[in-house]
Amino acid sequence: MRSIAFGLVLACASLTAQADIPRTPAPAGAELYFESPADGATIKGPVTVRFGLKGMGVAPAGIRFDNTGHHHLLIDTDVPADLAQPLPATEHVVHFGKGQTETTITLPPGKHTLQLVLGDALHIPHEPPVISKKIAITVKP
Repeated sequence: MRSIAFGLVLACASLTAQADIPRTPAPAGAELYFESPADGATIKGPVTVRFGLKGMGVAPAGIRFDNTGHHHLLIDTDVPADLAQPLPATEHVVHFGKGQTETTITLPPGKHTLQLVLGDALHIPHEPPVISKKIAITVKP
């Protein structure tokens, strides 16, 4: 199953690199936000992160329904400059392609930033992009 998913991601990335794939439209007023933690919170880890979404629904990666997408959590990084490309999967960009709306992450003690980006079935941000405000948290030792 994992090799099929990996193959799909590679195929999607290849298609995107070869041609301009139209970006999936987002409805006016769609909003992505953190239910928790709060901006400025000081937390003893691990950190439970809850995603909030208004004006759209959540669907797993690879599934196309109008006005839906899935979450990507950006940790200590900025939104990529080229939003016409699939979001990379790295330790700083975590994909929630099964449609998850909550996670628990382990972060080292110190200050961290978190931000959410909604991606379409191919992990490409919508047009206009649906992106949360970047929040800052401090993890206590």
